[in-house]
Amino acid sequence: MKKRMIVNCFFIGAVLVIILWLVVQSIRDSKLERNNIQRFSEYDSQSLDTTYNQDSKEKQENLNSEVIKKEYPKEEIITKYKEYDVSAKLEIPAINLETYILETCTENSLNKSVAKFWGADPNEIGNLCIAGHNAPRNTNMFYNLKKLKIGNTLTISDNTIGKVEYEIYNIYNVFPEDVSPLSQETNGKREVTLITCTNDSKQRTIIKAKEQKLPVQRKEDTI
Repeated sequence: MKKRMIVNCFFIGAVLVIILWLVVQSIRDSKLERNNIQRFSEYDSQSLDTTYNQDSKEKQENLNSEVIKKEYPKEEIITKYKEYDVSAKLEIPAINLETYILETCTENSLNKSVAKFWGADPNEIGNLCIAGHNAPRNTNMFYNLKKLKIGNTLTISDNTIGKVEYEIYNIYNVFPEDVSPLSQETNGKREVTLITCTNDSKQRTIIKAKEQKLPVQRKEDTI
């Protein structure tokens, strides 16, 4: 009887230690991710002005006025998710991810879902950059991005243009001070950049995707 009690106490103690370790790790990972996003943001004002200037915006607006004439599948997207404004819906079939892209990218919003970090609006010409945490507890975020491969596809759906499919063409890691993945120079094409932390939050995983194919034009566009 006494021996059984000792075994039970040892087992309970071991379980408590494991739970405590998991809690500490979760808090540590969240703090590291927040710090990495903050470090990333600190470089924006210094490094990104040259990649997303007024000329780029005007050029994109002109291109978007032409692209919006194309036919894309329509899907009505919710406008609010967990009290935040929704920019679009992101779907990645290869990892069974379906989530909403929030318009505001802050520490609080990133605890709810992924968010637009920089660049073009969803499905417009340019580079839409989406940031998200990769903690395993966040099933609607970027934990499984590490499973993606070149050639996998994703879709972005919004209430203005519709549902556009993109194909992943590059996957790599960068340090927080490297903001080159946020460049808006896309040669008049639509691109999407997914961003999450990796290597104990010392680096960021970058997944680049470009529009897979253009839809068929409406008859009035070809006259």
